[in-house]
Amino acid sequence: MADISLIFPDGNKRSYSAGITPAEVAASISNSLGKKAISATVDGKHWDLQWPIDADATIAINTLKDNDAEALELIRHDCAHIMARAVQELWPDVKVTIGPVIENGWYYDFDREDPFTPEDLGAIEKKMKEIINRRDPVTTEVWDRDRAVKFYEANNEPYKVELIDAIPGDEPLRMYWHGHWQDLCRGPHLQHTGQVPADAFKLMRVSGAYWRGDSKNQQLQRIYGVAFKNKEDLKKHLTFLEEAEKRDHRKLGREMELFHMQEEAPGQVFWHPNGWTIYTTLQDYMRRKQRAGGYNEINTPQVVDRKLWEASGHWEKYQHHMFIVEVDESRDGENDDASAKSHEHTRVNALKPMNCPCHVQVFNQGLKSYRDLPLRLAEFGSCARYEPSGALHGIMRVRGFTQDDAHIFCTEDQIQDECARFIDFLADIYRELGFPEFEIKFATRPEKRVGTEESWDYVEGALENAIKAVGRDYTLEPGDGAFYGPKLDFYLTDAIGRVWQCGTFQVDPNLPERLDASYIAADGDRHRPYMLHRACLGSFERFVGILIENWEGKLPFWLAPRQVVVASIVSEADDYVHEVVSALKAAGVRAEADVRNEKINYKVREHSVGKVPVILAIGKKEVEDRTVSTRRLGEKQSKVQPLDEIVSQLSQEALPPDLA
Repeated sequence: MADISLIFPDGNKRSYSAGITPAEVAASISNSLGKKAISATVDGKHWDLQWPIDADATIAINTLKDNDAEALELIRHDCAHIMARAVQELWPDVKVTIGPVIENGWYYDFDREDPFTPEDLGAIEKKMKEIINRRDPVTTEVWDRDRAVKFYEANNEPYKVELIDAIPGDEPLRMYWHGHWQDLCRGPHLQHTGQVPADAFKLMRVSGAYWRGDSKNQQLQRIYGVAFKNKEDLKKHLTFLEEAEKRDHRKLGREMELFHMQEEAPGQVFWHPNGWTIYTTLQDYMRRKQRAGGYNEINTPQVVDRKLWEASGHWEKYQHHMFIVEVDESRDGENDDASAKSHEHTRVNALKPMNCPCHVQVFNQGLKSYRDLPLRLAEFGSCARYEPSGALHGIMRVRGFTQDDAHIFCTEDQIQDECARFIDFLADIYRELGFPEFEIKFATRPEKRVGTEESWDYVEGALENAIKAVGRDYTLEPGDGAFYGPKLDFYLTDAIGRVWQCGTFQVDPNLPERLDASYIAADGDRHRPYMLHRACLGSFERFVGILIENWEGKLPFWLAPRQVVVASIVSEADDYVHEVVSALKAAGVRAEADVRNEKINYKVREHSVGKVPVILAIGKKEVEDRTVSTRRLGEKQSKVQPLDEIVSQLSQEALPPDLA
């Protein structure tokens, strides 16, 4: 057999016989490496230790101590197989389907008549640890299709037969054995089951899932698990999940009486007074910031004729996300019989999924000069997009939302200054809202695009220069820009380390072209403006959810919906309670009285659950001394203060950061 050359990371080159496996290569270097190896990287591809190498290549041998991404992928992938084996050892009649790796773990779908219970998950975990401790070898073979189909038909595994039919003909069918148990898989996998850390995985939950994601198919049971390289990382992840559960905006939304959602309006938010206070306070803050930033606020229709969406290109590319509204314009308004609808006179409209085409319509009214540019148009635009029901998530992912949307119409040579100006504008807002640090990702030209190379060079250079001009770092994302222009995306990190993409800045010469926007330049001719799409918060609904979770419901005082509760300790204090509330309200503080015939400890507990930042308790002594007993959320000790002092103090704290 011919020799091949393998080049190692240190630059050394060794000759081997063609067909050698990475496992044999690792063993040839040292017995220790042969035992520790988990996989290889061959010519940049993740490679199973048993797959033969037939040509010259670069190679690196991976162990659990390095290559985190590859190691975690293998651990999680092997956990999926080990879990499926454990299930079939416990319940031999269960049919297996697929079990891919996902973020932090894996899932596997099973066809089982009885539902899995929490006790079942405990039994499966125990069986998995037994399999891991057996240190069963993992082996692989490539089979032809007929042999594989016959094998699965004989073993009553119809889902595997269907999977084989879906695999392209030129792709090898790899059959993996984990001990005696077998699965169809692309691989790679570990050398033996004992390489999975037995104390670093956990089964999390069971949910329903349809075979191949189609509701017409058999409903399956999906078991999710998480796995890491060691028990410390697992513990850290479970602690993170506990913290995230405490902060879940849906749970806090109920406790703080902020909003609710119901079946009659899927993906739509019913804002309660407390939640709407947060929403409008945030919106008022953004309105002031945008006015100070040189934006002109506008408002455009929610229902727009399909002709505009066709002209903008959205009808062709985005129609499946639109809510369509049909109106029979021949009806006189008195005939409510739906069967009398005239298709000949039906007008097709759509609820707007975005604001951009409507903003161009505002720009197009009247003649614009280069002296009018840059023109910054902002709108708190109400939009509607159809999201699949399975993708909806509280107020974080909805079908009806409002964007803090704006579009800047400018000349090519104004792009850099407008971009730098926006980054500073956005940074100031994020800092005042409690996110002093953010990340910029710079997405450049995709393979399929419009425009000249010279234009792309100029615009990408303008964005890069703008980022550098304001002293910010960025991460490059080559090829991820829109087909019409590059973009910047802005990512926040919350209090427990989760990353949220909120802001965006996109350069668009395409929409002004499609919708015939123009201005008179200094040379007297008509020119196309560039359109810069920008948002700071994105969806108000989603950003309110992010704020709730970031602050665990304990919002900054100026943003808290219920800022102060003045609670009586005895009924003789009721009149003074109302006097204190009136004084606070007059000073611009959201205050309310609690004079119920309940013990003060009960009132404090109840309002603390509702995340009220300040509770002022008033008894006989406070009435006599014209003081209040101040208790702040999260603090165990209260403080007695004169009335005038606390009113002055809280009135200052109630000021939004841009007015403080």
